[in-house]
Amino acid sequence: MQLVINGKPVEFEEVRTIEDLVRARGLKTSLVAVEQNGSIVPRSEFATREVSEGDKLEIVHFVGGG
Repeated sequence: MQLVINGKPVEFEEVRTIEDLVRARGLKTSLVAVEQNGSIVPRSEFATREVSEGDKLEIVHFVGGG
């Protein structure tokens, strides 16, 4: 399946949900915000919100500093 992530086309084979996608990118679900086709996805829906061919996603990864 091809998705557009942060403006770039990316191909995935075994991604079904937002949670699958975040983990496939090597990120922790607790440290990201995700927008799917212009709508913010609540973290509580990551495990159940499905992705579809051609979806446009923005993934923002929070980084701590100090």
